[in-house]
Formats: sequence, structure tokens, C-alpha cells
Amino acid sequence: MKKILVVDDNQEILELIELVLGLEGYRVSGLMDASHFNQRITEFKPDLILLDVMLGALDGRDLCNRLKADQLTLHIPVIMISASHNLNDTEGSICHPNDFIAKPFDISNLINKVSAQLAA
Repeated sequence: MKKILVVDDNQEILELIELVLGLEGYRVSGLMDASHFNQRITEFKPDLILLDVMLGALDGRDLCNRLKADQLTLHIPVIMISASHNLNDTEGSICHPNDFIAKPFDISNLINKVSAQLAA
């Protein structure tokens, strides 16, 4: 069973994604902030990470950059989720996720993008 880590500070969106992907047969773990991000990756060993851009005081793009710069995590596909529709709108926070989903998102689009990344 493929494992997906979802990081979003909006509890309703987090719960929706967990429910939808759980019904699709994925094992899903959710985080509302990034305070235990590295620990959860080490323990859960996700096959894919869905990562919100704006995480309160933290920027998801910075977390994405750290994942892609680390030999232990660079292989994990990252799909960024954002209502801003622009991943590069903050100077110095440019990241290169494997895919992007704009909020509000279509459930079937979410499922298609997740399955495409896990099939790659």
C-alpha cells in the first residue's frame, strides 16, 4: 500500500484529502504544521508528499527545497498545493516540486495527479 504524507494547515482541507485518498486505497498521514515534519518522514516513510505552500509561519516551498536537497528524501515526489497559483512569487523561495495543484481543487484532478506521481 502506497503511503502519502499530507501537510496543510487548513484542517478541513487536510481531512478532505485524507478521506479521499484513503478511499482510493492509500495509507494517508496528515500534519497541520511542519513542527514534526522530518520526524514524520523518517517514521512514516511516505511514497509521496502533498505539501501546502503557506503553512502559517513556515513556507512549504522551503520544505520542498530541503526535501529535494537531501539525498535521503530527494526521490520522494512532492506535489505542492496552493491558493496563490504561483510557486515562485516569493524571492528566494523558488522550488521545483514534481507537480502542482491549485486550490480550490477538483477531487478527480487530485486523484489523477497523485496516481500519476506514484506510477512514475
